[in-house]
Parts: sequence; C-alpha cells; structure tokens
Amino acid sequence: MASSQTTITVRVTPRSGRDEVMGRKTFDDGVEAVCVRVTAPPDGGKANKAVCKAVAASLGVPKSSVEVVSGATARRKQLAVDAPQEQIEAWFQSLPQIDA
Repeated sequence: MASSQTTITVRVTPRSGRDEVMGRKTFDDGVEAVCVRVTAPPDGGKANKAVCKAVAASLGVPKSSVEVVSGATARRKQLAVDAPQEQIEAWFQSLPQIDA
C-alpha cells in the first residue's frame, strides 16, 4: 500500500442478512466506528474479507486498498485504507449516525 493510508475503526456484525455499511456510531468508550454487516461467518478470515470488500465498495476504492491491520478476530477492527484522507473523511461524514 502507498503512504496515503488512513486507519478507520469498524464494528462488524457477521452472519447478517446482507453485506452493507450501515453507518457510524459512537460507543460508550468514546470510539466512533463504522458499523458493517456481512453475510460471511467469522471463520478463517471470511468475514474480514467481506468487511474489506464492503468498505471498499462503499468508499469507491479497489478492495485491494483496504486491509485489516488489527482486531482480526474481534468485532471491532482497525482497517488501513489506501485513499486520500479527504475522500475518507467525506465518506465518513456522509454515513448516517446510528443511535441504537
């Protein structure tokens, strides 16, 4: 990946009805994360691949530009995205705020 990497936090719900970026949510610990649902099970990295693909599609970047850098086995993950910071911030701000 190039040097224009930005790290984003995602909260994953595996085994969902569909693959989608739902929105962003601020959790009790103050972390703001993008909530992503994927149909894949958390088995052998399948859900991680699906998360990268869903985030890449939502952002409009190639799926090779998104990778899990920490939290591979956790529901909350850090993704490195190879895209301009301004593009990622604009995308993040355009996501609906989830209250529940």
